[in-house]
This record gives sequence, C-alpha cells and structure tokens, in this order.
Amino acid sequence: MCQRLSLGSHWLCLVLGLWMVAGPVQVQASNAFAPVAPSLAPAAPAAHSSTHFSGDVPNALATAICARPLYLTFDTGHMGVADLIADVLRRHQVKATFFAAHEPTQVGDGSLGEHWAPWWRARAAEGHAFASHTYDHVYWKADLPGGRFRVRASAGPEKNKTRHWDGGQYCQEITRARDRLQAVTGKAPLPLFRAPGGKTSPALLSAARECGFAHVGWAPAGFLGDELSSQTHSNAQLLHTALANIRPGDILMAHLGIWSRQDPWAPAVLEPLIIGLKQKGFCFVTLREHPQYASHVRQAAQGRASTALARASGAPGGPAWKP
Repeated sequence: MCQRLSLGSHWLCLVLGLWMVAGPVQVQASNAFAPVAPSLAPAAPAAHSSTHFSGDVPNALATAICARPLYLTFDTGHMGVADLIADVLRRHQVKATFFAAHEPTQVGDGSLGEHWAPWWRARAAEGHAFASHTYDHVYWKADLPGGRFRVRASAGPEKNKTRHWDGGQYCQEITRARDRLQAVTGKAPLPLFRAPGGKTSPALLSAARECGFAHVGWAPAGFLGDELSSQTHSNAQLLHTALANIRPGDILMAHLGIWSRQDPWAPAVLEPLIIGLKQKGFCFVTLREHPQYASHVRQAAQGRASTALARASGAPGGPAWKP
C-alpha cells in the first residue's frame, strides 16, 4: 500500500507501520521530513507543527524523523534545579545528555553521591544519555613539557590545588566519573566527555582519545547563559537570544544549578525555550545520534559487547581465561 503514496504520505505510512510493531505512537503532525539547511537568519516558524510521540519510541525512529535536531545537554552544578529540569523534560518528552562531575550540592553528599543516585537512575529509565565531566570537575590550565598538563580541580579533596598530570592521570579522572555514572544509573555512559569550562588543548584532546573519549563542546548560540550574571543578562534576554540564534544541529548547554546566578535560569527559561524551539520545528535527540559522534558511540558499544562475550566464554580478557 505504501508504494502507491506520495513521498510525505509514504513516510507517514512507514511510521504508522513501525507504530503497530513498536507500541503506541501518537503522530500529531507530519511533513517534517525534508532536510532543512541551517540559515544565517533567524529560523521562521514551521508551516506545520513538528512530529511528536508518546510512549517508548526507538532512538533510530526518533532520529529518522527529526529533520531539525537539537542536542540539549546539562552539566552538573548544585542540583538545586535538578528536579525542576527533570519535570520539564519529562512533560515535553525531551531527551537530553547529562555530563556529570561529583560537585558540591545544596542538598546531599555531592552530585554523584548516594543522595542523588535515585535521581540519576530515574533519568536513565526515562531514556536520557550520560557522559563524563571529570570526577572532581578538573580544569585544564596549560600544557607542560613532556606531554604533561597543569590542571586544577574545583571539587573534591584536591579542590583549588594546582597539579601536574600526564595523559594517563587525566584519563583516570574522566573514567572515574564515567564509572560512577554507570554504577548509579545501571546504564553505560557514552564514550564522550566535556572538559569543565570547555577548556582544552589539542594535546589534552589527543590524550583523551587515547583512552577512548571524544570531547563535546557546544555551539556559540547553544551557550544558554545560565552561568552569566543575572544583573547584566536577564532571563528574558537569554530566552530571546536563544530563540533568535539557535540553528539546526546545535549542541545546547546549561547546568543543573549555578551558585553565582542570583535569578536562576531554569525556572524562568527552560520550558518557554523548549516550547518556542518546538514551535520553530526543532526536535531534541541525545548526543548518541549526533553525526559527529554516532560512529564513535557505536564502535564503543561494539567493543563492550565483544568484551562481555569474551568474558562469558572464557576467552582472553575474560575472568575465566588463564594465560
């Protein structure tokens, strides 16, 4: 039957067919399938509303029909707005990618502590993605001779102390956060990381790649401004700027709480921002589907599967194998 339909209807027929197999999916509108090139002018509202779903939808299906994707990401912070952010994302069926470090929090024993473990498990159950932000929120400060780096943590027992690390030590720091995320979510984090402040060097990125991690920054328009002073950057200004400048394919970045901002960003901006972007025809997917990282993510998943199989069969690399 689908072969006799027009291209737009043909897509709709395919989506409905997948719905019959995968579960209830409510298609509120279609005609969002033609690729849209980024424009230097503010994006005009879409002629038709974008496609929305309820229920569990496979990631591949969601990506296939997302013609104007955005990648919403959150770094950890004091977690004071974490519940509000989770509620907004859930109500608007938006999937995000969370970059986590073990930072001090307004309540509890740190953002990756036991107090917040149920929060992370709930986000995993909702289908969000996770990646490392370094465990002690360690800033790169400078490259040093001999392949070493000057770094400074803003959390943990080494807070505000300058240290000189080699690439292996930096990799251990990325891995600590990844391993803790896996422990609290029960879900394998993405093989990605975000350096605190986005501060890196080519040598640092090369060291991270050696241990399997690709770095993720953000688009210029994707810097949502929640860490700027509310005295000079009001929430209304930040919302207006974001809606005017964000383009398809942008990675957006905000935090789960900023200590220094007096007028919190998330309660005032996050929901109207999501609503406004959806009205412009944008849709949200995790970094698992980002074209720059998707191949790397798949390769890492295949590597984990091969390692698990080797361990189960007693092959080299598994605990039952004896050299």
